[in-house]
Amino acid sequence: MKNKFACKLLYSSLLLLSTSLAFAEDKALNVYNWSDYIAKSTIPDFQKQTGIKVKYDVYDSDDTLMAKMLTGKAGYDIVVPTSNFLAKQIEAGIYQKLDKSKIPNLANLDKGLMAQVAGADPGNAHGVPWAWGTDGLGYNLTKVHAILGKDAPLDSWAILFDPKYISKLKGCGVSVLDQSADVFPAALHYLGKDPNSQKPADYQAAFELLKKIRPYITQFNSSGYINDLSNGDVCFAYGWSGDVNIAKRRALEAKKPYQIAYMIPKGGAPVWFDVMVIPKDAAHPEAAHKWINYIEDPKVNAQITNEVFYPTANAAARKYVRPDIASDPTIYPPAAVLKTLYLIKPVSADIIRLRNRLWTELKTGH
Repeated sequence: MKNKFACKLLYSSLLLLSTSLAFAEDKALNVYNWSDYIAKSTIPDFQKQTGIKVKYDVYDSDDTLMAKMLTGKAGYDIVVPTSNFLAKQIEAGIYQKLDKSKIPNLANLDKGLMAQVAGADPGNAHGVPWAWGTDGLGYNLTKVHAILGKDAPLDSWAILFDPKYISKLKGCGVSVLDQSADVFPAALHYLGKDPNSQKPADYQAAFELLKKIRPYITQFNSSGYINDLSNGDVCFAYGWSGDVNIAKRRALEAKKPYQIAYMIPKGGAPVWFDVMVIPKDAAHPEAAHKWINYIEDPKVNAQITNEVFYPTANAAARKYVRPDIASDPTIYPPAAVLKTLYLIKPVSADIIRLRNRLWTELKTGH
């Protein structure tokens, strides 16, 4: 009898412990996401709905995220890599497969866009898009028109890659994304080469092109350039679509005496997807699934787009996006422009090493 009672007591204790652990798991979530990439209401509303406390940290480059994830035990339950980095990270086995039964809002996602993401994540087994966007050209139109004239081809990559244009903008500030994975594809495309080339010689050619414009680049920046553009500290930025549109909004709100604009260059530009995934060693996978499902609620998802100007891959959310944003061709490119965009894809480890070495040499001069 004593043994039976002891076994029952042990079983009850283990059951209570298991329940307590599950309860504790549901009360915490650690998220690592891009800077300036969330609505003010997103976290408070999630915490209110679920009782789960969110710790939210930010980064401004895929290289930073990659370094953190490859060390192991990064301490996050949700991270948001870009699709071209995602494929290599999945191969490295650092993300767990989703339990799609816990994410009913997956039904809201655009099937065509999900098919594109599947190029990096076969079967969409590991990730769900947070948002997507393009790389392009951001301007302080007032300053740039005064320098280059109103007939300058501002919708051309030549503004960035032809010294005859970019040299004239150095005086009012030129900012370029501090991410080689975004800069080299654009340079390769401008040279008429495959933006996802696997040929070392192509990267050397792109490096020579970049060296010619290096003297006119006043900063490499992937987050602070938003304020720099809105405050008038730079007049030109090679940046991400939503970031430049955030700068535009901030300048308008501050009633600055100039106009900020974003342009997708004619002839094609990079397009990418940022994807929510759950690290293999996530301490709170249940809470992570709840977060993903919450983000894909159409109204929640639309509110993020309404504040950060990045388009959603959530088809059901589109009707909740503000009409002025949904109809803005720099945010939601029209079909004719979409056809010209090229997805940034994974490249080999050898090319990544070469690209990173050339990037360091470009930035430092040695």
